Amino acid sequence: MSPTIYMIILSTLATGTIITMTSYHWLMAWVGLELNTLAIIPIISTMHHPRSTEAATKYFLTQAAASALILFSSMTNAWNTGSWDITQPLTSPSHILLTMALAMKLGLAPLHFWLPEVIQGSTMTTAFIITTWQKIAPMSLIFLTMNNLSTSVLLLMGLLSSLVGGWGGLNQTQTRKIMAYSSIAHLGWMATISSIMTNILIMNLLIYLIMTTSVFLSLIISKSKTIQDTTSTWTLSPTLTIIMLLSLLSLGGLPPLTGFIPKWLIMEELILQDFNLLISMMAASSLLSLYFYLRLTYTTALTLSPNTTQTKFKWRFYPNTSTMFITTPATISIFLLPMTPLILL
Repeated sequence: MSPTIYMIILSTLATGTIITMTSYHWLMAWVGLELNTLAIIPIISTMHHPRSTEAATKYFLTQAAASALILFSSMTNAWNTGSWDITQPLTSPSHILLTMALAMKLGLAPLHFWLPEVIQGSTMTTAFIITTWQKIAPMSLIFLTMNNLSTSVLLLMGLLSSLVGGWGGLNQTQTRKIMAYSSIAHLGWMATISSIMTNILIMNLLIYLIMTTSVFLSLIISKSKTIQDTTSTWTLSPTLTIIMLLSLLSLGGLPPLTGFIPKWLIMEELILQDFNLLISMMAASSLLSLYFYLRLTYTTALTLSPNTTQTKFKWRFYPNTSTMFITTPATISIFLLPMTPLILL
């Protein structure tokens, strides 16, 4: 794909998200989501490979179905109330339809099956876009319609997503699929808090985006597509190995790192709301997620690949990809925990 066409597609992708985020009319929100979907399809299918074509088809079908559900729920609501305003209360069948549609857009369990398959069929950069930028538009709609969505459905989906994200990633060897299940688990935590405290939802989304960016950039620079590939990261750059290790642990939510902030605040808020059983199950499922993050950190930093070459100086060569962009997200995803009081203000 030529750089000019690629830039036009990326700008269309950004425009679609911004239209959805800034619209108060259901039709404009739907138009933004459609623009967003149609722009990512050529990016997924650039590889000219059956797997990428399959991924693009799966993505298109699920997103088109979710967009149709959003349009249908807003039309039935407009039929009953005469209003197309996003912030106005929805009628009973419409708000359940909208909750399901937004869950399908995000990839929340039990509507998550498309996400690991699509990410596995894409390139690492496309997988990075799908797990970060593509979550912003549906999340902004959840934020705008929070008072109208079904709370019980969101809590149930959040719990299911955190369990599926933990269990699903255990037997994976591909880093992209591991990141897909990681995304499902994190979105589950966001879904549970969304109906209770929206400012924690926004903070969790921002921290998730920064941490995922840091991990994906590490994987892109080190060209690690499988767990086995991560064993040779140390030869490329010892510094990158440390950044990757800490970013993965932060994504798992270990206390001295940034990833602990959203888990801590969500657990505290859910306990205050007396959801003790729910948060106990979610905390147990986050241990499952932590297991596969630890497995990745173990192969990255503590094991050596069986090398046939005698040299250990691969890291002395100039890297093909730019390492400039990783500095800011890596720093934030590791050192932000002491700033928690300022974030809460």
